[in-house]
Amino acid sequence: MLIPIRHDNMSARRWPAVTLALIAINTIAFLVTHDTLARQAPELSAVKAHVLILAATHPELNLTPDVLELVTTYKQHESAGWTSLGDPNRKPVDPWEVHIRQVEERSDLQQEMDSLSEQYSKLESASLAEQYAFVPAHPKALSYLTANFLHGGWLHLIGNMWFLWLAGFVLEDAWGRTVYSIFYLLAGAAALQFHAWANPGSLVPTLGASGAVAALMGAFLVSFPQMKIEMMWLFLFKRYTFKAPAYTLLPLWLLVEALYGALLGKMSGTAHWAHVGGFLFGVVAACAVRYSGLEKKMSQSIEDKVSWQNDPEILQASDMVSNGQLDQALSLLKDYLARKPDSVDACSLLREVHWRKGDMPLYVAYTARLCSLHLAGRQPEAAWQDYEEFLQHGGDKLPAQTWLDLCRVPEEQGAVERALEEYEKLAATYPKDRQSLMAQLGTARIYLRLDRPQDALRVYELVARSPLPHLDLEPNIQSGVRQARAAMTVSAGAPSAEGSS
Repeated sequence: MLIPIRHDNMSARRWPAVTLALIAINTIAFLVTHDTLARQAPELSAVKAHVLILAATHPELNLTPDVLELVTTYKQHESAGWTSLGDPNRKPVDPWEVHIRQVEERSDLQQEMDSLSEQYSKLESASLAEQYAFVPAHPKALSYLTANFLHGGWLHLIGNMWFLWLAGFVLEDAWGRTVYSIFYLLAGAAALQFHAWANPGSLVPTLGASGAVAALMGAFLVSFPQMKIEMMWLFLFKRYTFKAPAYTLLPLWLLVEALYGALLGKMSGTAHWAHVGGFLFGVVAACAVRYSGLEKKMSQSIEDKVSWQNDPEILQASDMVSNGQLDQALSLLKDYLARKPDSVDACSLLREVHWRKGDMPLYVAYTARLCSLHLAGRQPEAAWQDYEEFLQHGGDKLPAQTWLDLCRVPEEQGAVERALEEYEKLAATYPKDRQSLMAQLGTARIYLRLDRPQDALRVYELVARSPLPHLDLEPNIQSGVRQARAAMTVSAGAPSAEGSS
C-alpha cells in the first residue's frame, strides 16, 4: 500500500481557511449521517432486490409508478442481470425468495408486490442516500453538491480528507479562497457527471469527496509538477519511504484508476471513473487558471494582503499595475528598489510587471532575486516556492550564494535527498566558485547521514585537493574525513547477514 506523507511545500502564506472548512463540513456531515446511512442501506437494498426478482419472475403483476420506473431502468441498463433474475433455475438469494417461489396464486403474488411497493416508496423517500447521494439513473440537481460531503465509513472519510489537505491547502494559497472554493465545488459535480456517463442507468448511490479530491490532484500536477511527494510504502509489515516528483506519481495514479475502471467496471465498489473524470477536470481547469493569468493575479493579490505595509509608493505602484500603467509602475518600482534594495514588496510587484509585459527573462531574474530576499527574511517556504517558479519558467541557475542558502533549507528540515540533489547541481554549475566547495561539503555531510561513508570520504578528499582557497575549511574537512573512515571501519567490522543469528 502506498500512502502520501507530505510534499516539499508544507506551508502557506496564510491560514488555509477554506480547506479546513471543507474538512470540518465533511467530518460533521459524516458524524451526523453515518449511522443513518448504515442502517437504511441494507433494508432498502433488500426491498429493491425483492421487487426486481418478483417483477422479473412474474411480469404480469401490476406495478406502481415508482416501482415501474425502477424496473424499467434496471431492464434497460442491466439486461443480463434482468435475464438472470427471471431464470427459474437460479439459486435463491435469501429465504424470502425460497418462500415466494412456492406461492402460486396471482392474487397472493400481487398482494406481495403491493406490500413491497409500499415499503419501497416509504424507504426511498426517507433514505438519505436516495435523496442526497448521486444516483446516475435519476440524478437530482442538489445531489451534485451534497454527494460530495457524504462518506460511507471512517477509512473513506480519513483517506479523502488527508488527500484534500495535502493538495488543497497549497492550491488555496496559490489561487485564493474564492477561485479555490468555486473550483472545488465544480470539480465535485464534474466528477459525478463523468461517473454517470461511464455508468448510465446505475441505481447504486455514489457518495464521497474523492472525485473533487482527484481534481485537486490534477490541478496540483499542473501547478507544481516538479514538487516532490514523500510516499510511505507498507509491504510485508515493513515501512519504506521514498520521494518522487508529482509529474511521475500523479499520472501513474491516474493510469491505475483508469485500468481499474476499465477492468472492474460495475463490479468495483469504488467510483474509479469519477476519479478519472475529476482528475482530468482538475488538469483542464488548472491550465485555464494558469494560462489566463488568473493564477498570477490571485497569487499577487494574496501577497499584497499578507505582506504590504501600506507604503504609499508601493500602494501607488500597485494601483498602476491594476490599471495597466505598467511602464509608469516599472519606473517607480526601479527607483524604489534603488533606495530600498531589500524590499520584498517592490521586487514582487516588479516581477508581476514583467509577467504582464511578457518579458520572461526579467520575470525569471526577479523571481531569483525574490527568492534571495525571502531567504534573507527567514521565509524558506516562500523561497522554495520562488525556486519552483524559477524552474518552471525557464530558470537555469540561481546566483551561487542564493542557491547555497536555499540548499541548506531542506537539509535543516530533514529532506536530505532533496538537499543532496541541489548541492550536487550547485557544485557542478559553479565549479570555480567557493560556493562549490561549500556545496560539496554539504553533499559529504548528507552522505554520512545516509550511511554512505565511502562517498563522503571521496568528496571530503576532493575538497581537500581543490585549488580554490579553503584554509578556513580544513578543520571541517579533516573532521569529516575522520568520521567517514570511522564509519567505514565500523561497517567493515559488522557481521554479514549470513553470519548473524
